[in-house]
Amino acid sequence: MFANEMAEAACVIGHKRPHKCNQEVEEPQKTKKKRKVDEDACQNQHKRKEKKSRLSAGLFGEDCEIRHEQVYEFLKYAALGKRHNATQPSWCRIYHQRHLAKVVVIVLQEVSQLYFYKFYLQFKHLRRAFQHRFSLPPASANFIASVCGEGISMKHQNSMQGSASAYSGHIPKNSDLQKDPIIEKYGEEKHGLTSYILTLEEMRKYDYPLEGSPGCGNYVHTQCESPRTDSSPLFGLDCEMCLTEKGNEVTRVSLVDAKGQCIMDELIKPETQILNYFTRYSGITRKILLPVKTKLPEIQDKLKKLLPCDAVLVGHSLNADLHALQMIHPSVIDTSLLFARHKGRRFKLKFLAKAVLGKEIQSENKVGHDPTEDAEAALELLQYFIDQGPRKILKRAIQEVPLSSFSVIQFTLRSAHDAPDLVAEVCEKMRIQLADMLTVYAGPFDKDFCLKSLRREFKKCGPIQSLTVLTETHQPHIRIQYEVLEAAQLAMESLNGADVAGSHIKVQRPVTVMMLDCDILIKELEMDIENEGVIYVAGVKKTLTDTDLQEKFSHLKDLQALFWPRDLKSGKHRNYCFLKFQTSESALEALQDINRQGAKGSQLQSRKALTSSHLHRWICHMDYNDGKPIQLVHHILHMKKEQLSTSEQDIRKKLKKLDRSIKKLYRSLENNTLCVVLLPGVNR
Repeated sequence: MFANEMAEAACVIGHKRPHKCNQEVEEPQKTKKKRKVDEDACQNQHKRKEKKSRLSAGLFGEDCEIRHEQVYEFLKYAALGKRHNATQPSWCRIYHQRHLAKVVVIVLQEVSQLYFYKFYLQFKHLRRAFQHRFSLPPASANFIASVCGEGISMKHQNSMQGSASAYSGHIPKNSDLQKDPIIEKYGEEKHGLTSYILTLEEMRKYDYPLEGSPGCGNYVHTQCESPRTDSSPLFGLDCEMCLTEKGNEVTRVSLVDAKGQCIMDELIKPETQILNYFTRYSGITRKILLPVKTKLPEIQDKLKKLLPCDAVLVGHSLNADLHALQMIHPSVIDTSLLFARHKGRRFKLKFLAKAVLGKEIQSENKVGHDPTEDAEAALELLQYFIDQGPRKILKRAIQEVPLSSFSVIQFTLRSAHDAPDLVAEVCEKMRIQLADMLTVYAGPFDKDFCLKSLRREFKKCGPIQSLTVLTETHQPHIRIQYEVLEAAQLAMESLNGADVAGSHIKVQRPVTVMMLDCDILIKELEMDIENEGVIYVAGVKKTLTDTDLQEKFSHLKDLQALFWPRDLKSGKHRNYCFLKFQTSESALEALQDINRQGAKGSQLQSRKALTSSHLHRWICHMDYNDGKPIQLVHHILHMKKEQLSTSEQDIRKKLKKLDRSIKKLYRSLENNTLCVVLLPGVNR
């Protein structure tokens, strides 16, 4: 997706297909989980193959431009999801966001839509791997901040030509340890367990139940009021919940001592009717709870008896468990906060157990979590932290824990600065190349041919920008410049060798240096992943309404979207449209059906699309030769070709190398990674 040539900013989005996906972000608090599926649906869903995240971008046609803030909203939701109050983007939809492993943003500094299409054949990987492309407004000085958020600060390495720099999740070097949030809070040396007990202020901040807090009036106090020391006993606690008419209520509780022995594992019968068992997460079903008679007050009494007066409770997001138990305990250690990264970002217990302890928990082969296993894992995480100390945790264990699942990687072309006029010259060449690709020569014709009938015949292929009669030849020829590439190509395919106006004519494009790769370029555009399932239809009557056109094509199988362009000046519909289908097979069937109708007398003609929405918009806005004759522009460019050839060849090589770098980087990404490429262009 790209902007018009003056804006020169673009966005390309790809999604690496997964075979298995990992989550690195902390799950939402259990008390806030609400799922509208019943027990059987949960179990069936778990038995089926795990859902994969995917992107659906419905922009087609004139809606192909997105704003910087829309990119920001998209990236924010992809990285954070609903769990952190991010909302689905308004212009596309990310399905199963929580299965995304990472979000990677690649910024190609000084590269624009202009470069992408001028050197289209060099971007072999970029155009084949990235399915969605959009136009962007002109890039601003704080382009990265505008699309990635103010918190992103790009780290630049010594900038070699074509090299990359990144802002991503890596462990700080020794010189940066002092800036790490763990070191800032706890220091580098080892401490006893009392150093990690949450303060009253922290408990209030993280919504722990406290005496006098709203909603905690009926909560039961553990009565563990003795002073804590570094020798105080540790207990791991974890609960599983279900959704009832009252809200979230506890259905199972587990307590583990410092030696990893389970001293309590009880099922609990909720007070009110259960609406959702959360079987996928809790492992609890109606059958399991049916014989249970134990109520919450009994569990509260049992916990009070089991916990010594100086007990310290350990858990992962323990506030949720204590609220579910409706209990108040003064001394807690929360492992989700203990290992918190920059800006308070927390990780799932499952991920920390694997990264820090090398321990697999919450296996996907089992239905639901085991609270005893989770309580033990949280306890072991704390014990490891105390035993190793913050410094060793950072240098050894936490190396597996990324600072963020969101990374920004920057490549710098370093060409526009070396040749200030190069961008303008490349733009001029692109104008000429597009003009040549949109132009066809036809003839020969008899001297008394009817120009009006010829225009009518060639207009069946699409809108004509200009038609010129050439009399310098032995017999008259005409030069037609179309407004869209598909029209020129359709004229080449349908009228070359045909009898038109009583003459057997030849239709061909101009033969210039820039056009020597035209056939290859047309073929690659046709195969572009953005044009998959899209066909071009010419001969549409302008008198039709939108409803009429929809009805006209309603019989076509799997028709997904219709784009009927309008004239930029008059606002009236053009005589062509684009049809997008769900599959390439359906598009091919529709193309054949339309052309069969054309053979029987219908005015409609069709072929595969060449210009995706953003390219079509760009071409329609471009003034191809600024009013100068094409031959004159070719002459002007010829005068400068010696000084430009070296710079242009240099760009071509760099962009080809850049594409290989993106390919290598893309292949190194783990499955289920969302990858976004931004082409901010050059401020002109």
